[in-house]
Amino acid sequence: MVNKKKYIAMLLAGGQGSRLGSLTRNIAKPAVPFGGKYRIIDFTLSNCVNSGIDTVGVLTQYKPLELNEYIGNGQPWGLDRNRGGVHILQPFTKINSKSWYEGTANAIFQNIRFIERYEPEGVVVLSGDHIYKMDYRKLLRFHEENNADCTIAVIDVPLHEASRFGIMNTGADGRIYKFEEKPKEPKSTKASMGVYVFRWEVLKKYLTEDDKQEKSAHDFGKNVIPAMLSDQKRLYAWDFTGYWKDVGTTESLWEANMDLLNPACELDLDDNELRIYARNFDSPPTFIGETAQLENCMITKGGEIYGHVVSSIISSGCVIEENAIVENSVLLPGVTIKSGAVIRYAIIGQNAVIESGAVVGLSDVEGQRPEITVIGDKKKITKKPA
Repeated sequence: MVNKKKYIAMLLAGGQGSRLGSLTRNIAKPAVPFGGKYRIIDFTLSNCVNSGIDTVGVLTQYKPLELNEYIGNGQPWGLDRNRGGVHILQPFTKINSKSWYEGTANAIFQNIRFIERYEPEGVVVLSGDHIYKMDYRKLLRFHEENNADCTIAVIDVPLHEASRFGIMNTGADGRIYKFEEKPKEPKSTKASMGVYVFRWEVLKKYLTEDDKQEKSAHDFGKNVIPAMLSDQKRLYAWDFTGYWKDVGTTESLWEANMDLLNPACELDLDDNELRIYARNFDSPPTFIGETAQLENCMITKGGEIYGHVVSSIISSGCVIEENAIVENSVLLPGVTIKSGAVIRYAIIGQNAVIESGAVVGLSDVEGQRPEITVIGDKKKITKKPA
């Protein structure tokens, strides 16, 4: 049976996510809950399915158990297929070689045999820690029209923020002539989104050459892309317009959740044209008690609400008791907020318990938002003694 696919996707999901602190102490960053009923990885997996890419390799490494279990056979995303579908690709030991992935490029290099099973014309390399909705077919069409060796999706960012990203300098036709990784004095505002399309034979050549370089970081942005540019390969930038957020920090994760409460937000989760799929288990309806006060919040099924909730995301299975206050916060699944507890500007980890009278987070001062407080999974926070 021929397994040939025109394009396959390789989804990088092995990062530790250390900047998310205690939220990733026991799980990989792409498995972190988001928006009440999703995981971060749902967005990239759904984008693939919505774009007609039915073969996805998910490269895991750090704390993969929960992520592997969540993805399973790929059924919620329509990726439970006999030919193609979703495949979990973890590091493995080979003769005379190291097993751990040593960088983004090395992770793909170690899975060359998997890619070649499908004899693809192109490979789409994606990250599993971004929140966005994209029809990759538009990107692939642009890639083919320009006969590109590599096409990189970019998004326009403010000039004062450009030094935080990999920046593409392009001609009028979109061809990249210079790439700068987090430049101190950026000359462009075209920021890489971590979404790449490569002509497979070209990518294979550069991955193989990079693997031989002992001093290489084996990274796409630091090594592979610069090498291709140096050899004057055809690299193009494709402009994306829409919502995109790198949720690699607690601040950005909180901001992305809060964006869902803004009616003007471009990320429309109710748009079925590019639907976001998730593995959601059947839950009873949320019970809203007579004492509950709800203002501008998102409540997921399976909880009980008796307290005061303002501008917050409440995930499945949460219980907020009477006289509890939750403001400008994100409660991940299974959280219990006891009577009299106060939560402000916080992310509360899965199955954590905030006991009666405890105060988590700070109030804003003179309109200035405080830093976000994070409580790890299964933590119990009690009231400080007087």
